[in-house]
Amino acid sequence: MNEHYARIIEAIGEDLQRPGLKDTPERAAKAMQYLTRGYKQSLEEVVGDALFPTDCSEMVLVKDIELYSLCEHHLLPFIGRAHIAYIPNGKVVGLSKVARIVDMFARRLQIQEQLTVEIAQTLQDVTGAADVGVIIEAKHMCMMMRGVEKQNSVMKTSAMLGTFRSNQATRNEFLSLIR
Repeated sequence: MNEHYARIIEAIGEDLQRPGLKDTPERAAKAMQYLTRGYKQSLEEVVGDALFPTDCSEMVLVKDIELYSLCEHHLLPFIGRAHIAYIPNGKVVGLSKVARIVDMFARRLQIQEQLTVEIAQTLQDVTGAADVGVIIEAKHMCMMMRGVEKQNSVMKTSAMLGTFRSNQATRNEFLSLIR
């Protein structure tokens, strides 16, 4: 990966011998490995044994989970937050595991639409909950730094499964709790 970054830097017309750039290919490669570390994680190691029996049948919500990802079209960051809710069906997952699931998928080359769906489906699979809602709000550098250069744009995506989709009261409760 170092060599590829060196070639990219040269291709834009820079001098790799310039003091500020001498170690840049190595630093860039390490940064890319860190930013895409989700490829090296499995759901089993992220969740582990953090599933717990419960009698709770009310909505569980974790909001404002910050996320950082790379747009798969331009390799530029998108930065935002996720709001995730589910209605337990006999099991709850450890609180930090919800954020770790977000990170595992966000730390891959992504589009926000797919990220939202992956998180919802994974939480459904892990907990056995039929009812899951996920909303992600993010700012995309590919739209802010290049192209149309719109600095105040925010993309919002949602994935609603079970009663979050079919029951307006459940959906409204979720939406009111994240405001």
